[in-house]
Amino acid sequence: MKDIIWKLLRQHISKSQLIGFAIANLIGLTIVLLAVQFYRDVRPVFNDEESFIRKDYLIITRAVTGAGAMMGNNGEFSDDDISDLEHQPWCRQVGRFLNSDFGIDAKLGVGSGHAMHTQFFFEAIPDEFIDIDPEQWGFSPTRPNVPVIISRDYLSLYNFGFASTQGMPRISEGQAEMIPLEFTFTGNGKRETMPGRLVGFSNRLNTVIVPEEFMEWANQRYGSGISMQPQRLVVEVSTPGDVKIEQYMDEHHYEVAGDKMSSSKANYFLTVISGIVIAVGVIISLLSFFVLMLSIYLLLQKNTRKLQDLLLLGYSPNQVSKHYILLVISLNACVLLLAIVLMLLGRMTYMDMIHAFGVSGAGIGVAILVGILIMGAITAGNIVAIRRKVNSLWLHEK
Repeated sequence: MKDIIWKLLRQHISKSQLIGFAIANLIGLTIVLLAVQFYRDVRPVFNDEESFIRKDYLIITRAVTGAGAMMGNNGEFSDDDISDLEHQPWCRQVGRFLNSDFGIDAKLGVGSGHAMHTQFFFEAIPDEFIDIDPEQWGFSPTRPNVPVIISRDYLSLYNFGFASTQGMPRISEGQAEMIPLEFTFTGNGKRETMPGRLVGFSNRLNTVIVPEEFMEWANQRYGSGISMQPQRLVVEVSTPGDVKIEQYMDEHHYEVAGDKMSSSKANYFLTVISGIVIAVGVIISLLSFFVLMLSIYLLLQKNTRKLQDLLLLGYSPNQVSKHYILLVISLNACVLLLAIVLMLLGRMTYMDMIHAFGVSGAGIGVAILVGILIMGAITAGNIVAIRRKVNSLWLHEK
């Protein structure tokens, strides 16, 4: 009996309309999936993979000019400068760099029986700007041990500058973290020695960072007690790479450390372009949805008399509409599977270029999930429309 009902209802199905919907939806969905996957694969190329300070932070300083230096301008940020930054729409929060106000001498054990002495300096930023295990990052005067994060450039300078000319061994990052450190602090008539430990290297912090709680304690113990305005700020922004940020920095003669603005702009434009491509794909998918809905409405309209007869014979609206629903589900499932296959084929064409940047690419789970959600929404809309149409015929007969 089910086969008879389906044979009766499928007589007016237009294969060309269904194929047109399938092709249009396949194109739109493939564009969306490929854009999502491409964005996820390429984004690590533009992101600074820094494990200690998050990617949406900028480190800014005042630009140093010859006239300013001659007039004694040391590039400090005033409270008004910081307040103005905090009120910018793209700014989430501002952190101040806290400088050491006492003498520091560092002793690093390198190689068998070798040690290197140097004068040192410390800086600190609020802990919420540092992304590191709290067990490795902290300080207690009762158990003094100073954790530090240094610029990766310092290790390069040692390996390729100092070590090669002084007969010292070159060291890797892993070896450097095991080197014993010892700091001697002088000031306020005190001279004390504390052990230290290297907890990591940073690409974006061209300085030596210690916990803020240590710096406040040490400045009070060894420092002059004079409050100083910060010369550097760390700014959390909502949209790194936004043109308005660069305009603001230029207008106020601020400089962003490293090439963060360039990489952020590249990432920002990647996001915008990917968004445009995804929007185009979604629009095509929506248009194909309306094409299918039009085809179904025309099909139901042509079969109105047959549908009414089936309802009068005692068939429920669910029984009558089930065949059209199964048709839609099958068609959309095929489109989804083909779109995933095409996305994977398209991904294979650019992955060789991605691998050249040392990036392995992201997983495909998110792109597939996006496809399932889009097709799920389209299918749900089709089902609702079919049931409403059949129910309207049933209510009309009643």
